[in-house]
Amino acid sequence: MIRFLRPVLFVCGILILIMSGLMACVAVFAWWRQDPEMEVFLISCGISVGCGLFLVFSCRSVGFHLISRQLYLLTSLSWVMMSLVGALPLFFSHFQLSAVDAVFEAVSGITTTGSTVLSDIEHLAPSLLLWRSLLQWMGGLGVIGMAVSILPFLRIGGMRLFHTESSDWSDKSIPRIQSLARLLVLTYLSLTVACITSYWLVGMTLFDAINHAMATVSTGGFATDDRSMGRFGAPVLWVSTLFMILSALPFTLLIAFARRPSMALFKNQQVLGFLGIILVVTLLLTVDLINLNLFSPFEAFTKAAFNLVSVITTTGFAADDYTQWGTFGIALFFVVTFIGGCSGSTSGGMKVFRFQLSYLFLRTQIRKLVHPNGIFVTQYNGKPVQDDIILSAIAFSFLFFVTLAFVTLLLAMMGLDLLTSLTAASTALTNVGPGLGDIIGPAGNFASLPDAAKWLLSLAMLMGRLELLTLMVLFTPMFWRG
Repeated sequence: MIRFLRPVLFVCGILILIMSGLMACVAVFAWWRQDPEMEVFLISCGISVGCGLFLVFSCRSVGFHLISRQLYLLTSLSWVMMSLVGALPLFFSHFQLSAVDAVFEAVSGITTTGSTVLSDIEHLAPSLLLWRSLLQWMGGLGVIGMAVSILPFLRIGGMRLFHTESSDWSDKSIPRIQSLARLLVLTYLSLTVACITSYWLVGMTLFDAINHAMATVSTGGFATDDRSMGRFGAPVLWVSTLFMILSALPFTLLIAFARRPSMALFKNQQVLGFLGIILVVTLLLTVDLINLNLFSPFEAFTKAAFNLVSVITTTGFAADDYTQWGTFGIALFFVVTFIGGCSGSTSGGMKVFRFQLSYLFLRTQIRKLVHPNGIFVTQYNGKPVQDDIILSAIAFSFLFFVTLAFVTLLLAMMGLDLLTSLTAASTALTNVGPGLGDIIGPAGNFASLPDAAKWLLSLAMLMGRLELLTLMVLFTPMFWRG
C-alpha cells in the first residue's frame, strides 16, 4: 500500500509547494499594500511549505509510472489537499471564519464554483480578495489539465470520445503530455492577460481587472464586491460575456486555432451546439424581458446574454437579481444550470457533448423502431462513435440526476426549503455558484445555511468538479482490493 501511495503523495506534495509559492506572492503583495493580513499568509505559507516538503522528501523515488488506480486517487486527493491548503489563509484571517466556512470558500474557489459564505466582500483585505481569485485561477488551470489528459484516459462519463495522445500515460507519451501542458498554460495565461487588458480598457481599476479576469477565465465567478458585476456598465458586461464564452470552449481547439486560424473551430459539433444554445436561450429571454417591459430592447439583450452565459458557462457572475424576472426567466435559468460548457474547458456542468450523444442515441433508437432490420452508425464530428462511449455518457447523466436527488433530499432533511435545497444541490454539482431564491440566489449567499449543509455542499462541489465517478470509485472495496 505504501508503494502504491508514494507517487500519489509525492505529486500532492509538489502541488502544495506550488500553493505555498502563491501564498508567498500574496504575502509580498500584502506587505506592499500594508495589508494587515500579511502575517496570516506568512503563517499559512510556513505550514504549507512544511507539509509539502515532508511529502516530497518522504515519498520521492527515482522515476515512477502512474497506473489508472493511482490516477483516480491522485485526481481526487490533489483537489482535496489543495482545498484544505487554500482554506488556511481564510481560516487564520482577521475575518474570523469558522473551519467549515473557510473550507467551503476554498472548495468553492478551487473547484471554480463561486458560491460564497462571505458578505460585505468589498470590505475584505485586498490580499484575501486576491487569494480567492488565485484559488479559482489555479483551479481552472487544473480543470483543463484534468479534462484533457486524465479523464479521457480514465474513461469517465464518455470522455474517451476525446482520447488523444495527450491522454496516453505510457512512458513514451510523457514528452507529448509535457508539450501539451506548456501550450495549455501559455494559452491560459494569454487569455488571462487579454481579459485583464480588456477589463482595464473598458473602465475597471487594475486590481478589479486582475481579480475579475482570473474569475472569468477560470469560469469561477468570485467578485470583489457584493454586487458582483452589477456595479459595471454594458461595456464591461460584453467583455465579460465574450471571455466567458471563450473560456468555455475546448482549449485544445483554441490552441489549434491560435496556431492556424481556420473555420475548423466553428465546425466542431460541440462548439456549434454550445453557441447555438446560448443564442437560442438569449433570444428567448430577451423577448420575454421586453414583453414584461422591464428593460429597453438593447438593455434586455445585454442583460439576458450576460446572465445566461454566466450560468451556462458555470461562471456564476450576476449583474442583476434575475429571480425577479418572472416565472419563465427563473425556469430558464434553472434549466440552463445543468448544461455547462464544452469538454476540455474550465467550465463545469454536464457538458454539451453528453446532451448531444444522448440525443443521437435516442434518434438511433427511434430509427431502429421504424426500421428493425436497419443498420445505423452514430457519428459525432464526422466519426463513428462506439456504443460503450454513448452508454458511458448516458450512465453519467443518470448518476448525476440520482446524486442531485440524493443531495436535495439530504438538504431538505436539514430544514432547508425545497427551492433552496434543489438549487443548492444543482449549483454545487454543476459548479455554477449562485442558486435561486432569497437565500442563495444571485442577491444572497450561503452563510445562513447549517454547517452540515455546508460540508455536504463542499463534497458536492468536489464531486461535480471531478465528474462524480472519479471520486465515487474511491469508496468501492474493489478499488482498494485491485
